[in-house]
Amino acid sequence: MTTLNPDDLPAVSDLHDAALAARLQALLDDKTKPLGSLGRLEALAQRLGLILGTEAPALREPQLAVFAADHGLAAHGVSAYPSDVTWQMVENFLAGGAAVSVLARQHALALTVVDCGVRHAFAPRPGLVDAKVAWGTADALQQPAMTDAQCAQALRHGIDLARRLPGNVLLLGEMGIGNTSAAALLMSRLTGLDIADCTGAGTGLDAAGVQRKIDVLRRVLARHAQATEPLEALAALGGLEIATMTGAVLQAAAERRVIVVDGFITTAAVLVAARLRPHVLQRCVFAHRSGERGHALLLAHLKAEPLLDLGLRLGEGSGAALAWPLLVSACAILREMASFGAAGVARAAPDPAPTTI
Repeated sequence: MTTLNPDDLPAVSDLHDAALAARLQALLDDKTKPLGSLGRLEALAQRLGLILGTEAPALREPQLAVFAADHGLAAHGVSAYPSDVTWQMVENFLAGGAAVSVLARQHALALTVVDCGVRHAFAPRPGLVDAKVAWGTADALQQPAMTDAQCAQALRHGIDLARRLPGNVLLLGEMGIGNTSAAALLMSRLTGLDIADCTGAGTGLDAAGVQRKIDVLRRVLARHAQATEPLEALAALGGLEIATMTGAVLQAAAERRVIVVDGFITTAAVLVAARLRPHVLQRCVFAHRSGERGHALLLAHLKAEPLLDLGLRLGEGSGAALAWPLLVSACAILREMASFGAAGVARAAPDPAPTTI
């Protein structure tokens, strides 16, 4: 794949299975509890059963992949931090000191850091995948962030990575100074929402900084007004880590893996993937609603109901890791919780018949 052709990307089938959905619901309704009393955990259990195609879903060898790259737009002050923080945080991930590193250890998640386009030469080591396409994207105010060939290569790297990773769950994370700008640009272009509604503080800009960021991004959108199709928009506006993640999402969806979506940037990658293959969304579990301004609107646009709302805006995959135990619990409820008959527990008494006079 050297050019951007949607036909070259993995096919993603429709998972709709009314019979399996009915069996899963019947199993949940027959557990020893009042009907529906486990709330959204029951909906999560059914979703996981439908993704994995079974009434007894089990999550195997979960993989948390952090996709990292730099952004040419960072030169315009769209972040409160300098670009060097990208490579420094990659080193922090690999050394085990970042939030996502701690959470991955706590929950026994295999952590892989993917260098998609960081402006730094890393020494090879376990846990690091070299998928570098370029040393960061170009300045999207001056030219497309990626050439078509670079975007296609990043997509292919993501597809290949997902093929190599074991297990049936992919948790998404990211790192890249400037990548909330790329995510906001993609969100605005692919949803039609105004860029001001898609743009937030990112790494911690003040109100004046956010307004400057919006002004820069509005100029970028005008510069690439003709890039309206998903792959055109991804190349013109996106980041190398978002493109690589999009490829990984498409391949994971094709393999019927559970995809745990973290925050704003990972949701933007899922947006691109879903514009290319709409059934991708059937495989996604959205971990949380972040504190980044555009994320709630993007989730609403995708009709996605996140599991958590903790005001997080760190990224890295931290929210996905925090939500992980809920997925484990939902599967355990389906597999291990007793039915009324097996436990010898009486069901709720039926409503009495109305009295006639």
